[in-house]
Amino acid sequence: MIPLSAGALENISQGVDVDSPVLQVLGTKRLASSDSERYRLLLSDGVTSTSFTMLATQLNGMVKSGELSDNSIVQITRYALSNANNAGKQRKIMVILGIEVKVPGSQVNGRIGQPTQAEKSSSNTGENMKPNSTQNIPKATPTPAPRPGSDFDSSGNANQKRRLNDTINSGTDIVTSPIAALSPYQNKWVIKVRVASKTGIKNWSNSRGEGKLFNMLLVDESGEIRCTGFTDVVDKFYDMLEVGKVYYLSRGLLKPANKAFNNTNNDYEMNLTTDTEILLCHDTADDIPMLTYNFTPISEIEALPKDQIIDVLGVVKSHSGVQVLTARSTGRELHKRDLNLVDITNTLITLSLWGQQADEFEASENSIVAAKGVKIGEFNNGKNLSVISSSVIQVEPDIPEAHSLRGWYNTVGQNEEAKSLSKAGGSGPNAEWATLQEGHDKSLASPENSPVFLCKAAISLIRSDRALYKACPVETCKKKVVDQSNGMFRCEKCQREFPNFRYRLLTNLHIADWSSNQWVTAFGEESEKILGMTSQELGELNENQPDQYNDKFAEVAFIPFLFKLSLRMETYADEARIRGVVRTVDPMNYKLYNKHLAQELKKLANVHNVN
Repeated sequence: MIPLSAGALENISQGVDVDSPVLQVLGTKRLASSDSERYRLLLSDGVTSTSFTMLATQLNGMVKSGELSDNSIVQITRYALSNANNAGKQRKIMVILGIEVKVPGSQVNGRIGQPTQAEKSSSNTGENMKPNSTQNIPKATPTPAPRPGSDFDSSGNANQKRRLNDTINSGTDIVTSPIAALSPYQNKWVIKVRVASKTGIKNWSNSRGEGKLFNMLLVDESGEIRCTGFTDVVDKFYDMLEVGKVYYLSRGLLKPANKAFNNTNNDYEMNLTTDTEILLCHDTADDIPMLTYNFTPISEIEALPKDQIIDVLGVVKSHSGVQVLTARSTGRELHKRDLNLVDITNTLITLSLWGQQADEFEASENSIVAAKGVKIGEFNNGKNLSVISSSVIQVEPDIPEAHSLRGWYNTVGQNEEAKSLSKAGGSGPNAEWATLQEGHDKSLASPENSPVFLCKAAISLIRSDRALYKACPVETCKKKVVDQSNGMFRCEKCQREFPNFRYRLLTNLHIADWSSNQWVTAFGEESEKILGMTSQELGELNENQPDQYNDKFAEVAFIPFLFKLSLRMETYADEARIRGVVRTVDPMNYKLYNKHLAQELKKLANVHNVN
């Protein structure tokens, strides 16, 4: 049996650095006061035991899997110390950042030695810690241990005349606290963190006023925390903070995390204030990760509840172009892109990117994507994923899980048909394939619904007359304006007159495949994709060179495209007819289409599992 590091816990409690101590786990407890998963351990070195420990959140999986079982012998490979105020006394908290199980608890015959309790507390002792109890860890108040020349005097009180910048300039070492030990009950701390992600600047407006803000995700080896800067702080810090770099940060305002907008595994979040100090760390910081993930296998998402926030890793099986939608409530234009992700469980799900992330996504098919903090949605009895404001998307992350997934996909996954959790009628290329005739049949069989399907079809005719119209110049309004014949244009929706307008497209197409044909309507961006020019460019071409304008429409005749269509039975002037709308249109993807044809051939021949 591996011997324990006798006396190690006593040395650690006195601030002595102990290299890789070997200890025994006597118990593990989830903190009852924590909304997120945070665990403490009851550890023994054979001589003393302590419960003043905290497990870094990225190690939670070892508790949930049972790897850190009672009586197991472990080696602490990395840890950090912070002070805690317990019943008015300063106690050391050991934040465990790295731990290895040397001997499983099932192979150890109970407790080793007769350890005595190192720290006693009238309200909470390590001896009372039993499996599955619900005690609370003492509140960690990360006041750094005093050092000569530091910002803290012998009583632990901050010297308000000393600032973080003064400490660095004086050549004094900066005493830092781990993120995992931060709490709102003490504001005298310094953290050393990496900026894992940073949003763009967003403007906000409500009944209390208006302003701007940005969010960022800060990480260190102990965990992560969401940080927000408002108004004046945006101008002060936004440009200096760069993703991937490491900074010292002090005097931030901590508060309980709002879980409606915060998907980190931390009970608290931070606001930057005008008193906050942030300085670039020039030392090497390889021990601070870029991001930490807790990936959920895609196959398990089917059983998870709607709106749960998860991390997911997958290969981009296919993806759509950027779709432009209009919000029903505000009329605001929304940009959306759908990725179909598959992982090692051979299960596929659609992930929707929105806004700037949709516009800037540049990965191709077969790229590996790690998505942190995405929300589970439901549609048509299926599941999908969607980014939220704090989500982080990484392409080809350099992590072991991504390398393992790449090996599986290159050897097995790319040749297999994946089970899809996202049902037809959703977004992107995930909709079911059908011919135009099959789409007609579905719309006739279910007049109250609008079947949505993918279809390979060619344009037999596209009307150039009345394809353009003069629209309101307001970005969120697409209504047609009325020419006042005095150089002004009136929008009835906005109830305003403008000296200018914007050209917009609304085209009628006649498309056909081998089975049937159909008139369909294509709106703005989809029409621009077909014609290869923007609405404004076409409008100017029509004004100056009408013949070339008409040629642009003639050029796309008989060219096949990949359409996503919706068909609906409507009655107009007592006549029933099928109305078609182009949801999305993309250049013909023959690889995707040939894969569909291969699957259809397998069904017709009743052949399965053919590579």
